[in-house]
Formats: sequence, structure tokens, C-alpha cells
Amino acid sequence: MARQLNPDEHDENLEWGRFLHEWRYAREKKELSFQNVRLDIAGERDGKLVVAEVKKSSKYRKSAEMQLLFYLWQLREAGVEAVGELRFPEEKRRENIQLDDVSVEKLKAVVSDIRRIVAAVVPPKAEKIGFCKNCAYREFCWA
Repeated sequence: MARQLNPDEHDENLEWGRFLHEWRYAREKKELSFQNVRLDIAGERDGKLVVAEVKKSSKYRKSAEMQLLFYLWQLREAGVEAVGELRFPEEKRRENIQLDDVSVEKLKAVVSDIRRIVAAVVPPKAEKIGFCKNCAYREFCWA
């Protein structure tokens, strides 16, 4: 994304995710853009802003949590306090996510590492890992 390379928009995983999002959450406010992020769902509950990230499965739960924590951090930096919710509709499960000081420190380290990679003249050598088979960017690495 830093080089304006976008994922394959017709990737079956992305298309299924979009369908699931539209089908399961048709009545909720969807796809709110804020600065450099796109929030799946934003609403109010008990006087608090709730930001939800919808995923088809909890298989990659840790990366989904980091994504949502990043969104909550961006909102906090803009002066907006919110709570997060990971939603896994196929599993009929929701998980509350809270941004705290430990999470912010982890995010800062991850963002620093991403900036180091983006600033490199040559990208790191491609390495096949478990995420590759379902990644919408796989054609860039393995074509």
C-alpha cells in the first residue's frame, strides 16, 4: 500500500468478506472512512463510540486485533475515544478490544518496523509463510 500496490480486489477471500459484511450487518452504519483507515462499522453503545472490525474467521485473530487496535489508536490521536469489537459472524462470536498503554507500545514498535521496511531501497526477500495462501497480494510475490 505504501507503494500504491493494492490487493487483488477480486480475491475470493476479499469478496467473501465484503459479502459477509453486507449480508450480516445490513442495518448498521458501515465503512466509515477516517484519515488513512476504513472502519467496517461504527456506532454508539452506552454513550461510547464502538468501532467494529468484521472478519470471516478468527483464524488470524491476532492480526485482526492489531488492525483494530491501530484504528482505535488513530482515533485517540485525533481526540476521539472509542472501544473496539472484533466480529466473527460465521462463528457467531464477538470480542471486545480495549486500547491500553501496552497495546500502544506494541503498535509503536510495529509501525516503526513497517516504516523501516518501507524506507528500504530493496524490499525484504519474499518468504513463503502460512498467510501466503490466503493473501490478496500473493500474485505480487509468487507470480
